[in-house]
Amino acid sequence: MDSSSPVIQWTENQGSHSLPWHSENASPAPKRVQLADDTMSAETAYRLACEGTALFWRGDFQNAKNLLQAIARRIDKKPAKTKKTSKSITTGAQAFHLHRQAQAQRARVLAMLIIQINSDFSIPLRRAPDVSEACHEVYGEVEQAFAISLRELLGIIGAHEWRKNGVQIPALAAKIHPHYGVFSPVRGEYLDLIAKAPLPTDQLAFDIGTGTGVIAALLARRGVKKIIATDQDPRALACAKENLQKLDVADQVELLKVDLFPEGRAPLVICNPPWIPARPNAAIEYAIYDPDSRMLKAFLMGVANHLTPYGEAWLIMSDLAEHLGLRSAEEFWAWIETGGLTVIGKMDIRPQHAKANDASDALHLARAAEITSLWRLRLA
Repeated sequence: MDSSSPVIQWTENQGSHSLPWHSENASPAPKRVQLADDTMSAETAYRLACEGTALFWRGDFQNAKNLLQAIARRIDKKPAKTKKTSKSITTGAQAFHLHRQAQAQRARVLAMLIIQINSDFSIPLRRAPDVSEACHEVYGEVEQAFAISLRELLGIIGAHEWRKNGVQIPALAAKIHPHYGVFSPVRGEYLDLIAKAPLPTDQLAFDIGTGTGVIAALLARRGVKKIIATDQDPRALACAKENLQKLDVADQVELLKVDLFPEGRAPLVICNPPWIPARPNAAIEYAIYDPDSRMLKAFLMGVANHLTPYGEAWLIMSDLAEHLGLRSAEEFWAWIETGGLTVIGKMDIRPQHAKANDASDALHLARAAEITSLWRLRLA
């Protein structure tokens, strides 16, 4: 955070005040800011937030959390369905885009409750928790106080707990500790596929888009002597480095800040790209959403130049996008062919996450049909 940071401005005690604004998702600073405290009702807060007025909290911290939950309940209260509404959604793609629009609007409204964080990461509110460690992990050192949305702060606190406690990975028989902004491998079924697929080599592998480093760690545990793991996100590389050290496999893995492929060729190149061709609403969603399938296409079009003869490219993909009508199977097969590749094997597994069985989820039909696959590809 520097002097060029955007600011919020408000009136207090008959004077004008300002404070640097920070948003990890690069959301613009609110243009309208009103002071709010424990006397404000949830209905008033909800109305003002929907109108785009930010509520700069001056009351009790725990009451601010309660108010945020109350606003969320009002957003999530589903209106009665009409025949016109039910008939208007005729395709999975339409349902998906409406769902994403609703998610984005929900995030915008909830981001309207904002608080101040001091330069030592203390919060000048009653009953505020100590968030200094969690904030330092994300922001590093800062020189002045700043304002953020309470929702972002709660996300930082939650990410700190994930990082501290870790996520159990059955395929590793160990935990991975995700950092803030690095996608957590909570859907472990694809790792079960990697653990079971026949390795074409134990000498060298490229892990493209390593994230937390979980795939590189799994390959190392399977006995691959050298893994070159790439990512273009410094947070991901720092996260992977820490996880690999904790798992005692760091000596087998070289981490590189590279967009996709490192130089050279390998007998195994593995990639788990984002599965859904859509625009992300937040930075962390780049691990899920891949606009116009850019990373997927770049991998399929470029991996042939990085495979040794008889080497294998392993592509981890869900077919959810096909069930949603966002990408066709014909397009996917065409990209494989255009990339000079042929399929030599495919392993499938059903998703095990809760939403796959949640009939109330807006995308339930597509999620219920989803299959995650490990595609084994070779030079044609």
